Amino acid sequence: MLPPELPPLPALTRAEGELIDRYLEVLDLLGRINPTRSGSTYRSLRAAQALAAKAAELRDALTLMHNRGESELHTETLTRALRVLDGERRSRLVTVPSPEEV
Repeated sequence: MLPPELPPLPALTRAEGELIDRYLEVLDLLGRINPTRSGSTYRSLRAAQALAAKAAELRDALTLMHNRGESELHTETLTRALRVLDGERRSRLVTVPSPEEV
């Protein structure tokens, strides 16, 4: 049996797609650095080293959007894209877990 099909990604500009991709990469790295969830200082160190480059790529995606005149983020569309790409789960890795999770 095949897994359920994910809803399609909403239509995004190339710059919006870059923004979403870079944002999720930064979230993933922050999740690896999170001291409440990480078990290895080496893993956290490697993620922290990569974070600077990914943050710069995120900045560049936003700069491109701004330079193209995309002055507003279409939050409904970007929210749908983040949900399709598992952004809710990935963002929970950045937060402090509740006492029930520990």
